[in-house]
Amino acid sequence: MSHPTTSGAPAVAPGTLLQVSPLLPALEKALAERHRTVRLHELPDPAAYLREEAGDVVAAVTSARFGVPNSLMDALPRLGAIVHFGVGYETTDVAHARARGIDVSNTPDVLDDCVADLAVGGLIDVMRELSAADRYVRAGRWGAAAYPLTSRVSGKRVGILGLGRIGRAVARRLEGFGMDIAYCSRVPVADVPYRHIPTARELAAACDAVVVTVAGGSGTRGLVSAEVLDALGPRGFLVNVARGSVVDEPALVAAVREGRIAGAALDVFADEPNVPPELLESDRVLLLPHVASGTHETRQAMADLVLDNVRRFMAEGVLLTPVP
Repeated sequence: MSHPTTSGAPAVAPGTLLQVSPLLPALEKALAERHRTVRLHELPDPAAYLREEAGDVVAAVTSARFGVPNSLMDALPRLGAIVHFGVGYETTDVAHARARGIDVSNTPDVLDDCVADLAVGGLIDVMRELSAADRYVRAGRWGAAAYPLTSRVSGKRVGILGLGRIGRAVARRLEGFGMDIAYCSRVPVADVPYRHIPTARELAAACDAVVVTVAGGSGTRGLVSAEVLDALGPRGFLVNVARGSVVDEPALVAAVREGRIAGAALDVFADEPNVPPELLESDRVLLLPHVASGTHETRQAMADLVLDNVRRFMAEGVLLTPVP
Protein backbone atom coordinates (compact mmCIF):
# COMPACT_ATOMS: atom_id res chain seq x y z
CA MET A 1 0.00 0.00 0.00
CA SER A 2 1.41 3.39 -0.93
CA HIS A 3 0.69 6.73 0.67
CA PRO A 4 0.82 10.18 -0.91
CA THR A 5 3.80 12.31 -0.04
CA THR A 6 3.72 15.86 1.21
CA SER A 7 4.06 18.50 -1.49
CA GLY A 8 3.59 22.24 -1.56
CA ALA A 9 3.15 24.58 1.38
CA PRO A 10 0.83 23.22 4.06
CA ALA A 11 -1.85 25.31 5.70
CA VAL A 12 -0.78 27.38 8.67
CA ALA A 13 -1.21 25.28 11.79
CA PRO A 14 -4.02 26.40 14.12
CA GLY A 15 -1.79 25.75 17.08
CA THR A 16 1.49 24.24 18.24
CA LEU A 17 2.85 20.84 17.26
CA LEU A 18 4.54 19.24 20.26
CA GLN A 19 7.45 16.91 19.48
CA VAL A 20 7.63 14.55 22.45
CA SER A 21 10.73 12.47 21.62
CA PRO A 22 13.79 12.52 19.37
CA LEU A 23 13.11 11.73 15.70
CA LEU A 24 15.20 11.56 12.55
CA PRO A 25 17.04 14.89 12.12
CA ALA A 26 15.59 15.37 8.63
CA LEU A 27 12.08 14.75 9.93
CA GLU A 28 12.58 17.17 12.82
CA LYS A 29 13.78 19.80 10.34
CA ALA A 30 10.80 19.25 8.04
CA LEU A 31 8.31 19.48 10.91
CA ALA A 32 9.88 22.71 12.15
CA GLU A 33 9.77 24.21 8.66
CA ARG A 34 6.12 23.36 8.12
CA HIS A 35 4.59 23.85 11.57
CA ARG A 36 5.05 25.82 14.76
CA THR A 37 6.92 23.06 16.56
CA VAL A 38 8.16 22.78 20.14
CA ARG A 39 10.57 19.97 21.06
CA LEU A 40 9.44 19.13 24.56
CA HIS A 41 12.32 16.73 25.25
CA GLU A 42 14.87 19.49 24.58
CA LEU A 43 13.35 22.14 26.83
CA PRO A 44 15.26 22.97 30.04
CA ASP A 45 12.00 22.96 32.02
CA PRO A 46 9.24 20.97 30.23
CA ALA A 47 6.92 21.28 33.23
CA ALA A 48 7.11 25.09 33.10
CA TYR A 49 6.32 25.06 29.38
CA LEU A 50 3.28 22.88 29.97
CA ARG A 51 2.06 25.15 32.76
CA GLU A 52 2.31 28.22 30.57
CA GLU A 53 1.74 27.04 26.97
CA ALA A 54 -0.17 23.74 27.11
CA GLY A 55 -3.32 25.37 25.74
CA ASP A 56 -1.60 26.09 22.42
CA VAL A 57 -0.76 22.46 21.63
CA VAL A 58 -3.15 20.82 19.15
CA ALA A 59 -1.08 17.83 17.97
CA ALA A 60 1.82 15.73 19.22
CA VAL A 61 4.38 13.70 17.31
CA THR A 62 6.37 10.97 18.99
CA SER A 63 8.23 7.73 18.33
CA ALA A 64 6.87 4.24 18.87
CA ARG A 65 9.43 3.78 21.63
CA PHE A 66 8.24 6.73 23.74
CA GLY A 67 4.58 7.31 22.90
CA VAL A 68 2.59 9.91 24.82
CA PRO A 69 1.83 9.11 28.48
CA ASN A 70 -1.63 9.75 29.89
CA SER A 71 -0.31 12.47 32.17
CA LEU A 72 0.92 14.43 29.16
CA MET A 73 -2.34 13.93 27.27
CA ASP A 74 -4.26 15.22 30.27
CA ALA A 75 -2.03 18.29 30.49
CA LEU A 76 -2.91 19.34 26.91
CA PRO A 77 -6.55 20.52 26.79
CA ARG A 78 -6.64 21.13 23.00
CA LEU A 79 -4.70 18.04 21.95
CA GLY A 80 -6.49 16.44 19.01
CA ALA A 81 -3.97 14.06 17.45
CA ILE A 82 -0.98 11.90 18.35
CA VAL A 83 1.21 10.90 15.41
CA HIS A 84 3.63 8.00 15.89
CA PHE A 85 6.84 7.50 13.94
CA GLY A 86 6.70 3.69 13.78
CA VAL A 87 4.16 0.93 13.35
CA GLY A 88 3.94 0.25 17.10
CA TYR A 89 1.80 2.43 19.33
CA GLU A 90 1.51 0.37 22.51
CA THR A 91 3.41 3.07 24.42
CA THR A 92 0.34 5.31 24.03
CA ASP A 93 -2.90 4.40 25.77
CA VAL A 94 -5.20 4.54 22.75
CA ALA A 95 -8.34 3.95 24.82
CA HIS A 96 -7.46 6.88 27.07
CA ALA A 97 -6.73 9.04 24.02
CA ARG A 98 -10.07 8.21 22.43
CA ALA A 99 -11.89 8.94 25.66
CA ARG A 100 -10.30 12.39 25.50
CA GLY A 101 -11.32 12.80 21.84
CA ILE A 102 -7.73 12.42 20.62
CA ASP A 103 -7.03 10.57 17.36
CA VAL A 104 -3.93 8.37 17.08
CA SER A 105 -1.94 7.37 13.99
CA ASN A 106 1.08 5.22 13.17
CA THR A 107 3.09 4.40 10.04
CA PRO A 108 1.78 1.05 8.76
CA ASP A 109 2.61 -0.75 5.50
CA VAL A 110 5.75 1.22 4.64
CA LEU A 111 8.04 -0.85 6.87
CA ASP A 112 6.55 -4.31 6.31
CA ASP A 113 9.02 -5.42 3.64
CA CYS A 114 12.17 -4.44 5.49
CA VAL A 115 11.01 -6.01 8.75
CA ALA A 116 10.05 -9.20 6.91
CA ASP A 117 13.40 -9.24 5.09
CA LEU A 118 15.25 -9.02 8.38
CA ALA A 119 13.09 -11.70 10.00
CA VAL A 120 13.91 -14.15 7.22
CA GLY A 121 17.56 -13.13 7.29
CA GLY A 122 17.65 -13.69 11.04
CA LEU A 123 16.06 -17.10 10.67
CA ILE A 124 18.63 -18.16 8.07
CA ASP A 125 21.47 -16.73 10.13
CA VAL A 126 20.58 -18.52 13.34
CA MET A 127 19.74 -21.84 11.67
CA ARG A 128 22.89 -21.91 9.52
CA GLU A 129 24.92 -20.08 12.19
CA LEU A 130 26.28 -17.54 9.72
CA SER A 131 27.34 -14.96 12.30
CA ALA A 132 28.80 -17.62 14.59
CA ALA A 133 30.72 -19.13 11.67
CA ASP A 134 32.02 -15.69 10.74
CA ARG A 135 33.34 -15.25 14.28
CA TYR A 136 34.87 -18.74 14.05
CA VAL A 137 36.88 -17.74 10.98
CA ARG A 138 37.92 -14.38 12.41
CA ALA A 139 39.16 -16.06 15.58
CA GLY A 140 41.52 -18.23 13.52
CA ARG A 141 39.80 -21.46 14.54
CA TRP A 142 39.12 -22.79 11.01
CA GLY A 143 42.62 -24.18 10.68
CA ALA A 144 42.21 -26.25 13.84
CA ALA A 145 38.90 -27.92 13.01
CA ALA A 146 36.04 -27.77 10.52
CA TYR A 147 32.99 -25.85 11.64
CA PRO A 148 30.24 -28.09 13.09
CA LEU A 149 27.21 -29.00 10.97
CA THR A 150 24.15 -26.74 11.21
CA SER A 151 20.42 -26.97 10.47
CA ARG A 152 18.94 -26.96 6.99
CA VAL A 153 16.58 -24.05 6.29
CA SER A 154 14.56 -25.13 3.25
CA GLY A 155 11.58 -27.37 3.85
CA LYS A 156 11.29 -26.68 7.56
CA ARG A 157 8.04 -26.17 9.48
CA VAL A 158 7.78 -22.52 10.50
CA GLY A 159 5.14 -20.89 12.67
CA ILE A 160 4.30 -17.20 12.53
CA LEU A 161 2.98 -15.74 15.76
CA GLY A 162 0.70 -12.92 14.61
CA LEU A 163 -0.36 -12.97 10.95
CA GLY A 164 -0.80 -9.26 10.39
CA ARG A 165 0.78 -7.26 7.59
CA ILE A 166 4.34 -8.08 8.63
CA GLY A 167 3.51 -11.71 9.41
CA ARG A 168 2.01 -12.19 5.95
CA ALA A 169 5.05 -10.57 4.36
CA VAL A 170 7.27 -13.04 6.25
CA ALA A 171 5.10 -15.96 5.15
CA ARG A 172 5.28 -14.97 1.48
CA ARG A 173 9.06 -14.95 1.65
CA LEU A 174 9.22 -18.31 3.42
CA GLU A 175 7.11 -19.89 0.69
CA GLY A 176 10.15 -19.56 -1.55
CA PHE A 177 12.04 -21.91 0.76
CA GLY A 178 9.40 -24.62 0.40
CA MET A 179 8.45 -24.30 4.04
CA ASP A 180 5.37 -25.70 5.74
CA ILE A 181 3.87 -22.52 7.21
CA ALA A 182 1.42 -22.30 10.10
CA TYR A 183 0.30 -19.32 12.15
CA CYS A 184 -1.31 -18.39 15.44
CA SER A 185 -3.74 -15.50 15.83
CA ARG A 186 -6.82 -14.81 17.94
CA VAL A 187 -9.06 -15.73 15.01
CA PRO A 188 -8.30 -17.43 11.68
CA VAL A 189 -7.25 -15.06 8.88
CA ALA A 190 -9.36 -15.25 5.73
CA ASP A 191 -7.86 -15.93 2.30
CA VAL A 192 -4.48 -17.33 3.37
CA PRO A 193 -3.27 -20.85 2.54
CA TYR A 194 -1.53 -21.39 5.88
CA ARG A 195 -2.71 -23.60 8.73
CA HIS A 196 -4.22 -21.82 11.72
CA ILE A 197 -3.15 -23.06 15.17
CA PRO A 198 -5.08 -21.60 18.11
CA THR A 199 -2.36 -21.20 20.79
CA ALA A 200 1.28 -20.16 20.88
CA ARG A 201 2.23 -23.35 22.71
CA GLU A 202 0.60 -25.57 20.08
CA LEU A 203 2.24 -23.53 17.31
CA ALA A 204 5.67 -24.00 18.88
CA ALA A 205 5.11 -27.73 19.36
CA ALA A 206 4.16 -28.15 15.69
CA CYS A 207 7.09 -26.19 14.23
CA ASP A 208 10.87 -26.18 13.86
CA ALA A 209 10.96 -22.39 14.24
CA VAL A 210 8.64 -19.61 15.38
CA VAL A 211 8.80 -16.07 14.01
CA VAL A 212 7.22 -13.48 16.31
CA THR A 213 5.46 -10.62 14.51
CA VAL A 214 2.52 -10.02 16.85
CA ALA A 215 1.80 -6.50 18.12
CA GLY A 216 3.19 -5.46 21.49
CA GLY A 217 1.21 -4.22 24.46
CA SER A 218 -0.41 -5.63 27.56
CA GLY A 219 -2.42 -8.19 25.62
CA THR A 220 0.68 -9.99 24.32
CA ARG A 221 3.09 -9.44 27.22
CA GLY A 222 4.96 -12.67 27.96
CA LEU A 223 3.03 -14.56 25.26
CA VAL A 224 6.18 -16.53 24.41
CA SER A 225 6.45 -18.09 27.84
CA ALA A 226 8.62 -20.81 29.32
CA GLU A 227 5.89 -23.27 28.34
CA VAL A 228 6.03 -22.09 24.71
CA LEU A 229 9.82 -22.32 24.63
CA ASP A 230 9.71 -25.83 26.06
CA ALA A 231 7.22 -26.79 23.35
CA LEU A 232 9.60 -25.42 20.73
CA GLY A 233 12.23 -27.72 22.14
CA PRO A 234 15.99 -28.26 21.88
CA ARG A 235 15.94 -28.37 18.07
CA GLY A 236 13.69 -25.34 17.67
CA PHE A 237 14.53 -21.72 16.84
CA LEU A 238 12.91 -18.43 17.83
CA VAL A 239 12.96 -15.19 15.81
CA ASN A 240 11.57 -11.99 17.36
CA VAL A 241 11.10 -8.85 15.26
CA ALA A 242 8.02 -7.68 17.21
CA ARG A 243 8.54 -6.30 20.73
CA GLY A 244 10.76 -7.52 23.54
CA SER A 245 7.74 -7.58 25.85
CA VAL A 246 6.16 -10.42 23.87
CA VAL A 247 8.85 -12.86 25.05
CA ASP A 248 9.40 -13.82 28.69
CA GLU A 249 13.05 -12.78 28.57
CA PRO A 250 14.24 -14.55 31.76
CA ALA A 251 12.62 -17.74 30.45
CA LEU A 252 14.36 -17.27 27.11
CA VAL A 253 17.73 -16.72 28.81
CA ALA A 254 17.26 -19.94 30.79
CA ALA A 255 16.19 -21.88 27.70
CA VAL A 256 19.27 -20.71 25.77
CA ARG A 257 21.64 -21.33 28.68
CA GLU A 258 20.28 -24.82 29.30
CA GLY A 259 20.07 -25.82 25.64
CA ARG A 260 16.28 -26.19 25.76
CA ILE A 261 16.00 -24.36 22.42
CA ALA A 262 18.48 -24.52 19.55
CA GLY A 263 18.90 -20.79 19.09
CA ALA A 264 17.28 -17.38 18.66
CA ALA A 265 17.50 -14.33 16.43
CA LEU A 266 16.46 -11.24 18.37
CA ASP A 267 15.99 -7.68 17.13
CA VAL A 268 14.10 -6.52 20.22
CA PHE A 269 14.56 -6.84 23.97
CA ALA A 270 12.65 -6.21 27.19
CA ASP A 271 14.80 -3.28 28.37
CA GLU A 272 16.48 -1.76 25.34
CA PRO A 273 19.33 -1.09 24.86
CA ASN A 274 20.20 -3.46 27.71
CA VAL A 275 20.72 -7.09 26.70
CA PRO A 276 21.06 -9.89 29.28
CA PRO A 277 24.75 -10.89 29.64
CA GLU A 278 23.88 -14.56 29.17
CA LEU A 279 22.62 -13.79 25.66
CA LEU A 280 25.72 -11.75 24.86
CA GLU A 281 27.85 -14.75 25.75
CA SER A 282 25.95 -17.28 23.61
CA ASP A 283 27.03 -18.18 20.10
CA ARG A 284 23.58 -19.63 19.46
CA VAL A 285 21.87 -16.24 19.58
CA LEU A 286 21.90 -13.51 16.93
CA LEU A 287 21.59 -10.11 18.59
CA LEU A 288 20.52 -7.03 16.62
CA PRO A 289 20.00 -3.45 17.91
CA HIS A 290 16.32 -3.02 16.92
CA VAL A 291 17.09 -2.37 13.26
CA ALA A 292 14.34 -4.29 11.44
CA SER A 293 13.01 -1.13 9.79
CA GLY A 294 16.42 0.53 9.73
CA THR A 295 16.99 1.16 6.04
CA HIS A 296 17.30 4.52 4.32
CA GLU A 297 14.30 3.79 2.14
CA THR A 298 11.96 2.66 4.90
CA ARG A 299 12.85 5.38 7.37
CA GLN A 300 12.28 8.00 4.66
CA ALA A 301 8.89 6.48 3.87
CA MET A 302 8.02 6.50 7.58
CA ALA A 303 9.06 10.15 7.86
CA ASP A 304 6.98 11.06 4.81
CA LEU A 305 3.95 9.38 6.33
CA VAL A 306 4.42 11.23 9.62
CA LEU A 307 4.57 14.51 7.71
CA ASP A 308 1.46 13.57 5.75
CA ASN A 309 -0.46 12.71 8.91
CA VAL A 310 0.50 15.97 10.59
CA ARG A 311 -0.28 18.00 7.48
CA ARG A 312 -3.64 16.32 7.04
CA PHE A 313 -4.62 16.89 10.65
CA MET A 314 -3.52 20.51 10.71
CA ALA A 315 -5.36 21.24 7.47
CA GLU A 316 -8.48 19.07 7.80
CA GLY A 317 -8.63 17.79 11.38
CA VAL A 318 -8.31 14.13 10.37
CA LEU A 319 -5.43 11.64 10.16
CA LEU A 320 -4.32 9.76 7.08
CA THR A 321 -3.50 6.45 8.84
CA PRO A 322 -5.46 6.25 12.10
CA VAL A 323 -4.80 3.15 14.17
CA PRO A 324 -7.55 0.46 14.18
